[in-house]
Amino acid sequence: MSIVIVSEGKDPSAWVDALKQARPELNLYVYPDVADKSDVTFALAWNHPPGVFQDYPNLRCISSMGAGVDHILRDTKLPEQATITRIIDENLTQDMGEYVAAQVLNHTRTLGAYKALQQQEKWQPLAYKRAKDVRVGIMGLGKLGAHVATIMVGLGFNVSGWARTKKELVGVNVFFGDDTLDSFLVQADVLVCLLPLTPETKGILNLANLRKLPQGAYVINAARGEHVVEADLLQALESGHLSGAALDVFEKEPLPQGHAYWSHPNVFITPHMASKTDPTSVVPQVLENYDRLQNSEPLQNIVSPKKGY
Repeated sequence: MSIVIVSEGKDPSAWVDALKQARPELNLYVYPDVADKSDVTFALAWNHPPGVFQDYPNLRCISSMGAGVDHILRDTKLPEQATITRIIDENLTQDMGEYVAAQVLNHTRTLGAYKALQQQEKWQPLAYKRAKDVRVGIMGLGKLGAHVATIMVGLGFNVSGWARTKKELVGVNVFFGDDTLDSFLVQADVLVCLLPLTPETKGILNLANLRKLPQGAYVINAARGEHVVEADLLQALESGHLSGAALDVFEKEPLPQGHAYWSHPNVFITPHMASKTDPTSVVPQVLENYDRLQNSEPLQNIVSPKKGY
């Protein structure tokens, strides 16, 4: 029984070190150097080549190396016998909360503008918005979204959330179901996207939905780049309907040189760094699932391919 790491475009050495430190006797392969594919029962994956897992006849679990699983589920040739799991890590959750809080406060307190004034050696206090006067709407109330909502409530913002199913969060006005999306959007001064990427949510930040936001709304996307229709977002910014956007994820990464986002004065870009998986932190749960698999016990953090999360 062995584990294979398949992470094209991502250096797996930190994962190898963490796994070997936790369990030196572990039989571990790094794709494409796999001596015996029939011995592999567990895979750690990030942006794997489509169809690659069909070559592993005894593969029974494919675990994402992060919280997201869209990179796995886009493969139409996944082995039917393999269960899909994901990482749930308190560090990832905390990191995301800090990132969103920083972006919301950067916007409401107009902090970014002071850098330009500093370079001009210009002393000019600017108007800002108090938390109690700002409505923050969070799309997606899974573990990350719920944590962010709690932080926003603690900071004094008026917080709402939108989810597919009914949820209850203290201090959060929860909208649920497709028929409440419009009502949710019209009252979000700051819109935070933390949705999983599914066929239903791809392109959800399109011009029609962006126009439903209040005049001058601000958009923060820390979920997946494919949630945004880039041309539509740019149009909403150029028209002045949106005051700005903070983007951590993009349809194509790295963001290509010459892309309109780079030079846009009202777009704040970060290079997909809102929350990063620390292999040392999550290896224990990976090995827990690996052991459960060998012992025919129920796995943890299972993903529904039908739902996409």
